[in-house]
Amino acid sequence: MSAVTDTVRVPPPGNPITQSVRDSLVVAKRNLIRMSRIPEMVIFGLIQPIMFVVLFSYVFGGSMNIDGTTDSAVYREFLMAGIFAQTVTFATAGAGAGIADDMHKGLIDRFRSLPMARGAVLTGRTLADLVQTALTLFVLAMVALLVGWRTHTSIGEVLGAFGLLLLLGYAFTWVGALIGLSVRTPEAATSGGLIWLFPVTFISNAFVDSSRMTPWLRHVADWNPFSATVQACRELFGNPGVSTSTAWPMQHSVWASLIYSVLIILIFRTLSVRKYRSATA
Repeated sequence: MSAVTDTVRVPPPGNPITQSVRDSLVVAKRNLIRMSRIPEMVIFGLIQPIMFVVLFSYVFGGSMNIDGTTDSAVYREFLMAGIFAQTVTFATAGAGAGIADDMHKGLIDRFRSLPMARGAVLTGRTLADLVQTALTLFVLAMVALLVGWRTHTSIGEVLGAFGLLLLLGYAFTWVGALIGLSVRTPEAATSGGLIWLFPVTFISNAFVDSSRMTPWLRHVADWNPFSATVQACRELFGNPGVSTSTAWPMQHSVWASLIYSVLIILIFRTLSVRKYRSATA
């Protein structure tokens, strides 16, 4: 009597990078489907920046001195880069609240039980938030055109400016991811994601010329990563607000914006993935 033994061959594991990308896209798709089924998430996200555009343009427009003039039309063009940048950074709160909600409901534990890359859960979530941010920027740009905002450069430079804005927004969603993993409830993540954004966005050149601030505050504003992106967008849009500051980020705003955003992504993605592993261990 002879026995025949069949050898079961286990396929070798795939390329880790390919698997991570594939898993991230799957999670991103899941979050995008969820957003499409809850349209009020997108609608409410659009209301606040539109209100900022209208209020700042028509309430403060005639009282702001930009490039030696108080013309409200000049201020509207000066303002829009700041509003765009503020809008993409405020996506931080949504990213943090979404991840905290997934943690609270146990969804992260379900993902952890699947054979998928650990960082894919967070990367997929931030990619979905990036798509929502891009949609918000598009609608906001249409509103800006209606109130008188115009660009005065080539289409390539305009697209480059929006690329810098999306990169900044993506960088800040990783800050939100870390906050979402560090708190216990979505409500705490929302509060924690917003409270520090107000000084970051207002102690900057977004709404006023930083040269009119007190010296110590001007230095803070000029070296603020948020200010670098705002200044880069003004230059790429051809909008008023040429900086007279000698600070390196203001003199090389495009490069400063790229460097700041990449550093934020590298630092906070590393911290977030490490926090995710320890939180689900």
